[in-house]
Amino acid sequence: MKKVAIVGCGGSGKSHLARQLATLLDAPVTHLDAAFYDDEWNALPMEKFAEVQRDLVAQPAWVIDGNYNSTLQIRLEACDTVVLMDVSTPAALWGIFSRQIRHGAGHKGNGVHNRIHWGVIKYVVTYRRKMRPRVMAKIEEFASGHVDVVMLTSRRHTRRWLQQIATQHA
Repeated sequence: MKKVAIVGCGGSGKSHLARQLATLLDAPVTHLDAAFYDDEWNALPMEKFAEVQRDLVAQPAWVIDGNYNSTLQIRLEACDTVVLMDVSTPAALWGIFSRQIRHGAGHKGNGVHNRIHWGVIKYVVTYRRKMRPRVMAKIEEFASGHVDVVMLTSRRHTRRWLQQIATQHA
């Protein structure tokens, strides 16, 4: 496990997992929100964003978290492991609201890019019905056969999986 793409709903724990996994694997971590948004929440043009990702995945080791379905193919074709944070909708909603309580809004320099508005809430509420099938289809199309797929369904499941990885890399 040297090149890991972490995907899933907002609030599912992608960034937290990415930081911990990167430490265990001694790999650089990239939070795609940090690459996509500047300090004023202006988005990078999509072609430039795709170029940034192509540069990132060319490295010998990495952990990248973020959905960004329009550029997911870049990460899936280059990774050796994809982790789908497949938590329930209530767990993801709790994740976005508890992150707001813990960190406040804005960019924190540690992968936390927090901004709750109606669009974010709607995305989280509809993720399992709308976005998850699209993500699963891309995983099937672009990662099937050459990538280990790990589905983590709860925070407890995530902690147990990280303990297994820590034991393997000790």
